[in-house]
Amino acid sequence: MGNSRTDPSGGDDADVQILTTGKRRIPVHSKVLAAASPVLESMLDRPQKRGGEGRVIPILGVPHDAVCAFVRLLYSARRCVTPAVDGEETPDVGEHGVHLLVLSHVYQVGWLKRACERALASRLTAEGVVDVLVLARRCDASWLHLRCLRIIARDYAAVERTEAWHFLQDNDPWLELDILQSLQDAHLRQKRRRRKREEEKVYTELSEAMECLQHICAEGCTEVAPSGSGPPPRDSTHCPNPATCRGLQQLIHHLAACDRKKKPPLQQQQHGCPRCKRLWQLLRLHSAICVHPDPCKVPLCSQFKQKMEQTKGKEEEEKDEKWKLLVKKVASARVMSHLAKRKRQEGIQYQEAWLKQKLND
Repeated sequence: MGNSRTDPSGGDDADVQILTTGKRRIPVHSKVLAAASPVLESMLDRPQKRGGEGRVIPILGVPHDAVCAFVRLLYSARRCVTPAVDGEETPDVGEHGVHLLVLSHVYQVGWLKRACERALASRLTAEGVVDVLVLARRCDASWLHLRCLRIIARDYAAVERTEAWHFLQDNDPWLELDILQSLQDAHLRQKRRRRKREEEKVYTELSEAMECLQHICAEGCTEVAPSGSGPPPRDSTHCPNPATCRGLQQLIHHLAACDRKKKPPLQQQQHGCPRCKRLWQLLRLHSAICVHPDPCKVPLCSQFKQKMEQTKGKEEEEKDEKWKLLVKKVASARVMSHLAKRKRQEGIQYQEAWLKQKLND
Protein backbone atom coordinates (compact mmCIF):
# COMPACT_ATOMS: atom_id res chain seq x y z
CA MET A 1 0.00 0.00 0.00
CA GLY A 2 1.39 3.38 -0.93
CA ASN A 3 2.23 6.13 1.58
CA SER A 4 0.28 8.85 -0.21
CA ARG A 5 -2.82 10.06 1.62
CA THR A 6 -4.69 10.41 -1.68
CA ASP A 7 -3.78 7.00 -3.10
CA PRO A 8 -4.38 4.04 -0.78
CA SER A 9 -3.63 1.60 -3.59
CA GLY A 10 -3.04 -1.97 -2.50
CA GLY A 11 -0.42 -2.47 -5.18
CA ASP A 12 -0.20 -4.88 -8.10
CA ASP A 13 -1.09 -7.93 -5.98
CA ALA A 14 -4.44 -6.48 -4.85
CA ASP A 15 -7.31 -8.94 -5.45
CA VAL A 16 -10.31 -6.72 -4.62
CA GLN A 17 -11.48 -3.35 -5.86
CA ILE A 18 -13.59 -0.85 -3.92
CA LEU A 19 -15.99 1.15 -6.08
CA THR A 20 -16.56 4.70 -4.81
CA THR A 21 -18.48 7.80 -5.89
CA GLY A 22 -17.76 8.85 -9.48
CA LYS A 23 -17.03 5.22 -10.48
CA ARG A 24 -13.53 5.49 -9.10
CA ARG A 25 -11.84 2.33 -7.87
CA ILE A 26 -9.40 1.54 -5.09
CA PRO A 27 -7.43 -1.76 -5.34
CA VAL A 28 -7.07 -3.47 -1.95
CA HIS A 29 -6.20 -6.84 -0.43
CA SER A 30 -9.06 -9.09 0.64
CA LYS A 31 -7.12 -10.36 3.67
CA VAL A 32 -6.80 -6.82 5.05
CA LEU A 33 -10.50 -6.09 4.63
CA ALA A 34 -11.58 -9.44 6.10
CA ALA A 35 -9.33 -9.00 9.14
CA ALA A 36 -10.52 -5.45 9.78
CA SER A 37 -14.29 -5.79 9.34
CA PRO A 38 -16.69 -8.74 9.82
CA VAL A 39 -19.12 -7.10 7.39
CA LEU A 40 -16.51 -6.87 4.64
CA GLU A 41 -15.45 -10.43 5.41
CA SER A 42 -19.03 -11.59 4.90
CA MET A 43 -19.23 -9.70 1.58
CA LEU A 44 -15.97 -11.28 0.40
CA ASP A 45 -17.25 -14.77 1.25
CA ARG A 46 -20.16 -14.44 -1.15
CA PRO A 47 -19.80 -16.48 -4.33
CA GLN A 48 -18.70 -14.56 -7.40
CA LYS A 49 -20.77 -14.33 -10.54
CA ARG A 50 -19.40 -16.24 -13.49
CA GLY A 51 -17.75 -14.09 -16.10
CA GLY A 52 -17.43 -11.21 -13.68
CA GLU A 53 -14.62 -8.74 -13.69
CA GLY A 54 -13.36 -9.75 -10.27
CA ARG A 55 -14.51 -8.96 -6.80
CA VAL A 56 -15.81 -5.42 -6.44
CA ILE A 57 -17.16 -3.92 -3.20
CA PRO A 58 -19.24 -0.76 -3.70
CA ILE A 59 -18.95 1.91 -1.00
CA LEU A 60 -21.13 4.70 -2.28
CA GLY A 61 -22.85 7.69 -0.71
CA VAL A 62 -19.68 9.17 0.80
CA PRO A 63 -16.88 11.17 -0.85
CA HIS A 64 -14.08 9.28 -2.52
CA ASP A 65 -11.48 10.89 -0.24
CA ALA A 66 -13.35 9.64 2.84
CA VAL A 67 -13.31 6.07 1.48
CA CYS A 68 -9.57 6.42 0.79
CA ALA A 69 -9.07 7.54 4.38
CA PHE A 70 -11.15 4.58 5.58
CA VAL A 71 -8.98 2.13 3.64
CA ARG A 72 -5.79 3.77 4.88
CA LEU A 73 -6.94 3.40 8.47
CA LEU A 74 -7.82 -0.27 7.90
CA TYR A 75 -4.31 -0.87 6.64
CA SER A 76 -2.81 1.07 9.55
CA ALA A 77 -4.76 -1.15 11.95
CA ARG A 78 -3.22 -4.23 10.31
CA ARG A 79 0.20 -2.72 10.96
CA CYS A 80 -0.80 -2.14 14.64
CA VAL A 81 -0.72 1.63 14.14
CA THR A 82 -3.87 2.95 15.83
CA PRO A 83 -2.87 6.26 17.45
CA ALA A 84 -6.42 7.56 17.45
CA VAL A 85 -7.44 4.98 20.04
CA ASP A 86 -4.65 6.11 22.36
CA GLY A 87 -5.88 9.69 22.44
CA GLU A 88 -3.93 11.09 19.47
CA GLU A 89 -5.97 12.15 16.49
CA THR A 90 -4.82 11.11 13.03
CA PRO A 91 -5.25 13.62 10.18
CA ASP A 92 -7.72 11.32 8.41
CA VAL A 93 -9.99 11.05 11.44
CA GLY A 94 -9.86 14.79 12.00
CA GLU A 95 -10.65 15.62 8.38
CA HIS A 96 -13.28 12.98 7.61
CA GLY A 97 -14.65 12.29 11.09
CA VAL A 98 -18.35 12.36 10.14
CA HIS A 99 -18.04 10.04 7.13
CA LEU A 100 -15.61 7.73 8.93
CA LEU A 101 -18.06 7.40 11.82
CA VAL A 102 -20.75 6.26 9.38
CA LEU A 103 -18.39 3.83 7.61
CA SER A 104 -17.01 2.39 10.84
CA HIS A 105 -20.56 1.84 12.10
CA VAL A 106 -21.81 0.23 8.91
CA TYR A 107 -18.77 -2.05 8.57
CA GLN A 108 -18.42 -2.65 12.35
CA VAL A 109 -14.89 -1.37 12.85
CA GLY A 110 -15.08 -0.75 16.60
CA TRP A 111 -11.74 0.92 17.28
CA LEU A 112 -12.23 3.37 14.43
CA LYS A 113 -15.75 4.18 15.58
CA ARG A 114 -14.49 5.05 19.06
CA ALA A 115 -11.73 7.21 17.58
CA CYS A 116 -14.26 9.09 15.42
CA GLU A 117 -16.52 9.65 18.44
CA ARG A 118 -13.64 11.22 20.35
CA ALA A 119 -12.61 13.36 17.40
CA LEU A 120 -16.15 14.68 16.88
CA ALA A 121 -16.67 15.22 20.61
CA SER A 122 -13.53 17.36 20.81
CA ARG A 123 -14.98 19.71 18.17
CA LEU A 124 -18.53 20.04 19.48
CA THR A 125 -20.03 23.53 19.43
CA ALA A 126 -23.50 24.88 20.06
CA GLU A 127 -23.88 25.56 16.33
CA GLY A 128 -23.29 21.98 15.17
CA VAL A 129 -24.13 19.83 18.16
CA VAL A 130 -27.67 19.01 16.98
CA ASP A 131 -26.43 17.57 13.67
CA VAL A 132 -23.80 15.50 15.48
CA LEU A 133 -26.39 14.26 17.98
CA VAL A 134 -28.69 13.07 15.19
CA LEU A 135 -25.73 11.31 13.56
CA ALA A 136 -24.75 9.72 16.89
CA ARG A 137 -28.29 8.36 17.36
CA ARG A 138 -28.35 6.83 13.88
CA CYS A 139 -24.88 5.30 14.29
CA ASP A 140 -25.62 4.00 17.79
CA ALA A 141 -22.71 6.04 19.17
CA SER A 142 -23.87 6.26 22.78
CA TRP A 143 -20.70 7.91 24.13
CA LEU A 144 -20.87 10.70 21.54
CA HIS A 145 -24.63 11.02 22.09
CA LEU A 146 -24.05 11.62 25.81
CA ARG A 147 -21.43 14.27 25.10
CA CYS A 148 -23.84 16.05 22.76
CA LEU A 149 -26.54 16.08 25.43
CA ARG A 150 -24.08 17.59 27.89
CA ILE A 151 -23.23 20.37 25.44
CA ILE A 152 -26.94 21.07 24.86
CA ALA A 153 -27.64 21.10 28.61
CA ARG A 154 -24.72 23.42 29.27
CA ASP A 155 -25.58 25.94 26.55
CA TYR A 156 -29.22 25.29 25.73
CA ALA A 157 -30.01 28.98 25.06
CA ALA A 158 -27.44 29.13 22.26
CA VAL A 159 -28.44 25.72 20.81
CA GLU A 160 -32.10 26.76 20.76
CA ARG A 161 -31.26 29.68 18.45
CA THR A 162 -29.49 27.56 15.81
CA GLU A 163 -31.00 26.66 12.45
CA ALA A 164 -30.47 22.96 13.15
CA TRP A 165 -32.68 23.14 16.24
CA HIS A 166 -35.41 25.02 14.36
CA PHE A 167 -35.25 22.42 11.59
CA LEU A 168 -35.54 19.67 14.21
CA GLN A 169 -38.60 21.33 15.73
CA ASP A 170 -40.31 21.57 12.34
CA ASN A 171 -39.45 18.11 11.01
CA ASP A 172 -38.89 15.80 13.96
CA PRO A 173 -40.80 16.97 17.06
CA TRP A 174 -40.56 13.50 18.61
CA LEU A 175 -36.78 13.72 18.60
CA GLU A 176 -36.98 17.19 20.13
CA LEU A 177 -39.25 15.82 22.86
CA ASP A 178 -36.85 12.94 23.46
CA ILE A 179 -33.91 15.35 23.80
CA LEU A 180 -35.80 17.60 26.21
CA GLN A 181 -36.85 14.55 28.23
CA SER A 182 -33.24 13.38 28.40
CA LEU A 183 -32.17 16.83 29.61
CA GLN A 184 -34.90 16.79 32.25
CA ASP A 185 -33.86 13.33 33.44
CA ALA A 186 -30.22 14.42 33.64
CA HIS A 187 -31.24 17.48 35.66
CA LEU A 188 -33.26 15.32 38.07
CA ARG A 189 -30.37 12.88 38.46
CA GLN A 190 -28.04 15.77 39.25
CA LYS A 191 -30.48 17.08 41.86
CA ARG A 192 -30.75 13.62 43.44
CA ARG A 193 -26.96 13.26 43.56
CA ARG A 194 -26.62 16.72 45.12
CA ARG A 195 -29.31 15.94 47.70
CA LYS A 196 -27.68 12.59 48.49
CA ARG A 197 -24.29 14.26 49.00
CA GLU A 198 -25.88 16.81 51.33
CA GLU A 199 -27.63 14.07 53.31
CA GLU A 200 -24.44 12.05 53.58
CA LYS A 201 -22.64 15.16 54.83
CA VAL A 202 -25.30 15.61 57.55
CA TYR A 203 -25.06 11.94 58.58
CA THR A 204 -21.27 12.19 58.72
CA GLU A 205 -21.45 15.34 60.86
CA LEU A 206 -23.90 13.63 63.25
CA SER A 207 -21.60 10.61 63.42
CA GLU A 208 -18.69 12.92 64.32
CA ALA A 209 -20.90 14.56 66.95
CA MET A 210 -21.63 11.15 68.51
CA GLU A 211 -17.92 10.39 68.63
CA CYS A 212 -17.15 13.76 70.21
CA LEU A 213 -19.98 13.35 72.72
CA GLN A 214 -18.55 10.01 73.83
CA HIS A 215 -15.09 11.58 73.95
CA ILE A 216 -16.25 14.51 76.10
CA CYS A 217 -18.22 12.40 78.60
CA ALA A 218 -15.88 9.41 78.82
CA GLU A 219 -12.45 10.98 78.51
CA GLY A 220 -13.05 14.64 79.26
CA CYS A 221 -12.10 16.86 76.36
CA THR A 222 -9.46 19.22 77.74
CA GLU A 223 -7.94 20.02 74.37
CA VAL A 224 -10.85 22.31 73.49
CA ALA A 225 -11.16 24.55 76.52
CA PRO A 226 -13.85 27.22 76.96
CA SER A 227 -12.87 30.70 75.83
CA GLY A 228 -10.79 32.58 78.40
CA SER A 229 -9.75 29.46 80.34
CA GLY A 230 -6.17 29.44 79.03
CA PRO A 231 -4.26 26.81 77.02
CA PRO A 232 -5.05 23.09 77.41
CA PRO A 233 -2.91 21.04 79.83
CA ARG A 234 -0.02 19.00 78.55
CA ASP A 235 -1.64 15.64 79.37
CA SER A 236 -4.82 16.45 77.42
CA THR A 237 -6.41 13.64 75.44
CA HIS A 238 -6.49 13.83 71.67
CA CYS A 239 -9.66 15.52 70.41
CA PRO A 240 -11.18 13.76 67.35
CA ASN A 241 -12.83 16.94 66.05
CA PRO A 242 -12.07 20.21 67.87
CA ALA A 243 -14.74 22.27 66.10
CA THR A 244 -17.51 19.75 66.87
CA CYS A 245 -16.30 19.30 70.44
CA ARG A 246 -16.35 23.06 70.95
CA GLY A 247 -19.95 23.27 69.73
CA LEU A 248 -21.06 20.40 71.97
CA GLN A 249 -19.36 21.92 74.99
CA GLN A 250 -21.16 25.18 74.33
CA LEU A 251 -24.48 23.31 74.28
CA ILE A 252 -23.59 21.54 77.53
CA HIS A 253 -22.58 24.80 79.21
CA HIS A 254 -25.79 26.41 77.95
CA LEU A 255 -27.83 23.53 79.39
CA ALA A 256 -26.24 24.03 82.79
CA ALA A 257 -27.14 27.72 82.78
CA CYS A 258 -30.49 27.60 80.94
CA ASP A 259 -33.47 29.11 82.83
CA ARG A 260 -36.12 27.03 81.03
CA LYS A 261 -35.35 23.73 82.74
CA LYS A 262 -38.68 23.32 84.51
CA LYS A 263 -39.60 19.89 83.23
CA PRO A 264 -37.94 16.49 83.84
CA PRO A 265 -34.94 15.82 81.53
CA LEU A 266 -36.67 13.38 79.20
CA GLN A 267 -39.54 15.85 78.65
CA GLN A 268 -37.35 18.87 77.96
CA GLN A 269 -36.62 17.55 74.47
CA GLN A 270 -40.19 18.45 73.48
CA HIS A 271 -40.54 21.80 75.26
CA GLY A 272 -38.56 24.85 76.21
CA CYS A 273 -35.26 26.08 74.82
CA PRO A 274 -34.38 25.06 71.22
CA ARG A 275 -30.68 24.72 72.12
CA CYS A 276 -31.55 22.40 74.98
CA LYS A 277 -33.83 20.45 72.66
CA ARG A 278 -30.96 20.06 70.19
CA LEU A 279 -28.78 18.55 72.92
CA TRP A 280 -31.58 16.18 74.01
CA GLN A 281 -31.90 14.99 70.43
CA LEU A 282 -28.16 14.35 70.25
CA LEU A 283 -28.29 12.45 73.55
CA ARG A 284 -31.23 10.40 72.29
CA LEU A 285 -29.40 9.67 69.04
CA HIS A 286 -26.35 8.54 70.99
CA SER A 287 -28.45 6.12 73.05
CA ALA A 288 -29.94 4.65 69.85
CA ILE A 289 -26.52 3.74 68.42
CA CYS A 290 -24.64 3.23 71.69
CA VAL A 291 -22.84 -0.13 71.90
CA HIS A 292 -21.15 0.47 75.24
CA PRO A 293 -22.32 -1.69 78.18
CA ASP A 294 -24.24 -0.04 81.00
CA PRO A 295 -23.55 2.19 82.75
CA CYS A 296 -22.64 4.43 79.80
CA LYS A 297 -20.83 7.61 80.78
CA VAL A 298 -22.93 9.75 78.43
CA PRO A 299 -25.76 11.40 80.42
CA LEU A 300 -29.30 9.99 80.07
CA CYS A 301 -28.12 7.13 77.85
CA SER A 302 -29.58 4.47 80.16
CA GLN A 303 -32.85 6.38 80.56
CA PHE A 304 -33.31 6.73 76.80
CA LYS A 305 -32.56 3.02 76.31
CA GLN A 306 -35.10 2.13 78.97
CA LYS A 307 -37.71 4.34 77.30
CA MET A 308 -37.03 2.69 73.93
CA GLU A 309 -37.52 -0.74 75.50
CA GLN A 310 -40.84 0.37 76.99
CA THR A 311 -42.16 1.70 73.66
CA LYS A 312 -41.05 -1.39 71.75
CA GLY A 313 -44.01 -3.36 70.39
CA LYS A 314 -46.35 -0.36 70.38
CA GLU A 315 -47.67 1.19 67.17
CA GLU A 316 -45.08 3.65 65.92
CA GLU A 317 -45.96 6.89 64.24
CA GLU A 318 -44.48 8.19 61.01
CA LYS A 319 -42.00 10.41 62.87
CA ASP A 320 -40.67 7.32 64.69
CA GLU A 321 -40.09 5.65 61.33
CA LYS A 322 -38.14 8.72 60.20
CA TRP A 323 -36.18 8.61 63.45
CA LYS A 324 -35.31 4.95 62.87
CA LEU A 325 -34.10 5.78 59.37
CA LEU A 326 -31.95 8.61 60.76
CA VAL A 327 -30.44 6.27 63.37
CA LYS A 328 -29.69 3.69 60.68
CA LYS A 329 -28.02 6.25 58.41
CA VAL A 330 -25.91 7.73 61.21
CA ALA A 331 -24.82 4.27 62.36
CA SER A 332 -23.84 3.41 58.78
CA ALA A 333 -21.90 6.67 58.44
CA ARG A 334 -20.14 5.89 61.71
CA VAL A 335 -19.05 2.47 60.48
CA MET A 336 -17.83 3.89 57.17
CA SER A 337 -15.92 6.63 58.99
CA HIS A 338 -14.19 4.09 61.21
CA LEU A 339 -13.28 1.94 58.21
CA ALA A 340 -11.87 4.96 56.35
CA LYS A 341 -9.81 5.98 59.39
CA ARG A 342 -8.47 2.44 59.80
CA LYS A 343 -7.57 2.26 56.11
CA ARG A 344 -5.86 5.65 56.29
CA GLN A 345 -3.98 4.57 59.42
CA GLU A 346 -2.85 1.34 57.76
CA GLY A 347 -1.63 3.33 54.76
CA ILE A 348 0.38 5.66 57.01
CA GLN A 349 1.88 2.71 58.88
CA TYR A 350 2.81 1.03 55.61
CA GLN A 351 4.51 4.21 54.35
CA GLU A 352 6.40 4.61 57.62
CA ALA A 353 7.57 0.99 57.49
CA TRP A 354 8.62 1.38 53.85
CA LEU A 355 10.58 4.58 54.62
CA LYS A 356 12.24 2.93 57.61
CA GLN A 357 13.26 -0.03 55.48
CA LYS A 358 14.66 2.28 52.79
CA LEU A 359 16.65 4.21 55.39
CA ASN A 360 18.03 0.98 56.85
CA ASP A 361 19.04 -0.22 53.40
